[in-house]
Amino acid sequence: MSKLNREKLIAALNAESKETFSRPEVAKIVEGLGISYPHWFFRENKVGYNKYAVDAAGLRVVASNTAPQTAPAPIQDAKVVTQAKLAVEIDNLVPVVDPTYVAFGFHKDLTKIIKSGLFYPTFISGLSGNGKTTMVEQICAKTKREAIRVNISVETDEDDLIGGNTLVDGNVVYREGPVLTAMKRGSVLILDELDRGSNKLMCLQAILEGKPYYNKKTGEMVQPAAGFNVVATANTKGRGSDDGKFISAQILDEAFLERFAITIEQQFPSEAQEKRIVLGKMSKVGKVDEDFAEKLVRWADVIRKTFAEGAIDDLVSTRRIEHIVNAYAMFDDRLKAIELCVNRFDEDTRAAFIDLYTKVDAGALVDEDETVSAEAIDDFDF
Repeated sequence: MSKLNREKLIAALNAESKETFSRPEVAKIVEGLGISYPHWFFRENKVGYNKYAVDAAGLRVVASNTAPQTAPAPIQDAKVVTQAKLAVEIDNLVPVVDPTYVAFGFHKDLTKIIKSGLFYPTFISGLSGNGKTTMVEQICAKTKREAIRVNISVETDEDDLIGGNTLVDGNVVYREGPVLTAMKRGSVLILDELDRGSNKLMCLQAILEGKPYYNKKTGEMVQPAAGFNVVATANTKGRGSDDGKFISAQILDEAFLERFAITIEQQFPSEAQEKRIVLGKMSKVGKVDEDFAEKLVRWADVIRKTFAEGAIDDLVSTRRIEHIVNAYAMFDDRLKAIELCVNRFDEDTRAAFIDLYTKVDAGALVDEDETVSAEAIDDFDF
């Protein structure tokens, strides 16, 4: 249609003072004008089912009873959205400094390893509650090193560690796992309770050698950034628990364990060190009692010596002493705090622990060098 005929049609439609026209109405006007059928008009000016409208310039307009049409918001890549969210969540991975922390055991040597910046996988074993994981976190806190802690269980698999697909805001997206995040950021990766894992941990083989990792799910080759290191903590050395004390501890593959450069066994702190820890915890909860702190530490030490001799099957950890300190701050009763916090043990052990504390608190045990022999245990009714 010529420009002149187009202008005639627009003028005729605007003269009708109508907001919209049906196709037959437009066709009738076209017939009256004696111009060709306006296919262009129906393509360019449709505003609804069998509804067409134009303004004075011949442009498409929207009828007043029709919702305004706005350009759809650009669809964001779900992966980009997810990564943006993750970037906020992991903006700062440096642990918070605990002013009550007391350095002991492997602390000094592990500090040297982490400060060196060298990739040197380290395996730390030791009884539950003796501060293994706290030590790693506090070293990272004081050296301002990022740390990513992953708690391992028999259910932990490659997706949990390396990454896999997940649902975010209704979209299936790939989410990077903590291991690759630690590699890229040069963080210290803490594999907590490593001996609870299964053979699915073998996906970490190349990573434990300090080599680049090819992510088969994304096609990305991940290079370990400077400072990246792996520190594992466990109650056993990855060979199971013969005494059944840690029943869920697994036997780990020898080739996997071989990739850890060193293995150390963390002991409980000395009495002097543990007293400092206890006083720090008491100060934190606003209930400092130096006499009670000293007696708690003495009590725990006697129990541990008895445990080491095989006379009892349980002991009181540093973590359990902290539980007692918190209970004491709430109830202001030494014996009640101890009773509440040793209730988790079997009845005989619980009764023996409480009886021993009453003897310690009464001054029955005064020799700092005293060791508890099998014969002496009878005196404490174990």
